[in-house]
Amino acid sequence: MYYSNGNYEAFARPKKPEGMDSKNAYIIGTGLAALTAACYLVRDAQMPGSHIHVFEKDAVPGGACDGANIPGVGYVMRGGREMDNHFEVMWDMFRSIPSIETEGVSVLDEYYWLNKEDPNFSLCRSTKARGVDAGTNGKFNLSDKASMEIMKLFFTPNEELYGKKISDYFDDEVFNSNFWMYWRTMFAFENWHSALEMKLYIRRYIHHIGGLPDFSALRFTRYNQYESMILPMIKYLEGFGVQFHYNAKVENVDFKIGGGMGPVRSHTGTGQDTILKKQAESGVFVRNPYSSPTKKMATRIDLTEADGTARSIDLGENDLVFITNGGCVENSTMGSQTEAAAWAPEIKPGGGWDMWRRIAKQDPSFGHPDVFCGDPEHSKWMSATVTTLDMEIPPYIQKICKRDPFTGHVVTGGIVTVEDSNWLMSWTLNRQQQFRDQPKDQLSVWVYGLFPDKPGNYVKKPMRECTGEEICEEWLYHMGVPTDKIKELATNHANTVPVMMPYIDAFFMPRSAGDRPDVVPDGAVNFAFLGQFAETPRDTIFTTEYSMRTGMEAVYTLCDVDRGVPEVWGSVYDVRNLLNATVMLRDGKPITDMKLNPIEKTVLKQILKKLDSTDIPMLLKEYGVILSRLRLTSVCRTSHVPYSIRQTDVITQQRYRTQKGGNPHTVDFHLFIYVPYD
Repeated sequence: MYYSNGNYEAFARPKKPEGMDSKNAYIIGTGLAALTAACYLVRDAQMPGSHIHVFEKDAVPGGACDGANIPGVGYVMRGGREMDNHFEVMWDMFRSIPSIETEGVSVLDEYYWLNKEDPNFSLCRSTKARGVDAGTNGKFNLSDKASMEIMKLFFTPNEELYGKKISDYFDDEVFNSNFWMYWRTMFAFENWHSALEMKLYIRRYIHHIGGLPDFSALRFTRYNQYESMILPMIKYLEGFGVQFHYNAKVENVDFKIGGGMGPVRSHTGTGQDTILKKQAESGVFVRNPYSSPTKKMATRIDLTEADGTARSIDLGENDLVFITNGGCVENSTMGSQTEAAAWAPEIKPGGGWDMWRRIAKQDPSFGHPDVFCGDPEHSKWMSATVTTLDMEIPPYIQKICKRDPFTGHVVTGGIVTVEDSNWLMSWTLNRQQQFRDQPKDQLSVWVYGLFPDKPGNYVKKPMRECTGEEICEEWLYHMGVPTDKIKELATNHANTVPVMMPYIDAFFMPRSAGDRPDVVPDGAVNFAFLGQFAETPRDTIFTTEYSMRTGMEAVYTLCDVDRGVPEVWGSVYDVRNLLNATVMLRDGKPITDMKLNPIEKTVLKQILKKLDSTDIPMLLKEYGVILSRLRLTSVCRTSHVPYSIRQTDVITQQRYRTQKGGNPHTVDFHLFIYVPYD
């Protein structure tokens, strides 16, 4: 397996690897990672679909990508998924998955057209004081000190971040900023989560910093994640004859460790360009420190069938096993309109955590599951799906999101965070209806709280103890609904289903190298790990792309598919993205405006002077890192002095646009002098 970029290999079809007709595959789980592995087995490895068996402990596929209308309960979505235009593996796969909506087009086609015609952006990122726009105005509000804290984390070596918390590197200068409110509510980071994952996220999405405040960087599916993503993949796989086994609980995979050396697999390949090959060979992407070349072979799968019968599947070298270890939605419980969701973190046989624990005992390179699942109080949060039943509640929604929610187009454009919520509540309406069979006069609202242990502002009890109706009451309160109407609306005009998820943030817990097993461990003969708790060091967890990337890498490695895995988008290596992010995080202010001591100012001045005879200043000016020294090109007379600008002030168009609340992304650096009329 090797990495590639560019379209030379992106659109190529690999030859069929040798021996595929004599191999079988057993896939544990039906989340995105597992389904992606199955798709690459039939598309690129060209394994006969009838040779592929997929085991799912639940009655339906999808893993964390769910969405359902449950009889007697209502519409439920445990979460949602937002995508990026540079999810390279995801789009590589979905270009081959036929749409179940439109004949003759792919899932990628319909997704691309949808987001071109109806681009995503938010008109209200947060509220306070019961439904009043918090007026963040797209600003991060980071002080110079806070900016330096973020920069320090960005440049800290990974090894120094092992086991460290975000609060070890950030203080209130960051935590009290709009930046942290945007970040933590979009990605579900908490102060006590992994500093390493925080750094990796900043590096991975450096190209989207400017689109973070208004979600313009994101793209969404038409319907909920299950109907828009999972169902097309299932139909595609069933068309190849892939065998699905539901209500089948895999309790253990047994391994034989030893008996010589395992297969030697190069982590580079002839298809790589020079840079990617050097990257792979340099050791910048480290392997699991507990790895050894010792032969490791999966020999048996122990499972319980849907009817309760226990059986085992013996495995040989031609039997490939793909293991989804762990699970962010394991132990989830569902409440109802009148019942709270139970707190049930106890790990039991038949789930991803217990299976991983059994597997991990067999070899040190198989990871350390308790690092992630050992503290559910710090990895939990709650969500709820509110379904409005008539036209009573929608006007309050429209007042905040400033869009008609029934048009079928973008509504909130991402989450709306309630800044003064004790639960740190956020809510979102994606394009409606969110379910194909949903009545046209209903809306599905996804609500979640990062602090479910704190009493609400209106409902004076923790979110984790609340019924669906009570969660709806708290939401309506923060929407600005008159208090004398809240009870009636929550009871008779909406249906709310709460969900408790003890391990939803498990992958953000502070970790070290080796806590997650490599996708294909060194010495592995016939098995791979999949999903959010498998280690592919080039990408960032809690994304659809990460899951799908592990599926692709697993298949390409075990089956020796001669085609490059798309490289993770390299924005962190692009100086333009770094310069732009630097300025965007400072709300458009150049570095020359930083509060520096006299020595620092002198040093900066000398550096800029040394660079003045090169092309570098042009690049710095282009992205607003330093001010332009272009000659005065415009003089404007005005009858008033705008935004407290004095008569003698000279400002850049960039700063003027920022002050006016406009878009600072396009800057021509004309200088303006505003001269008032006499």
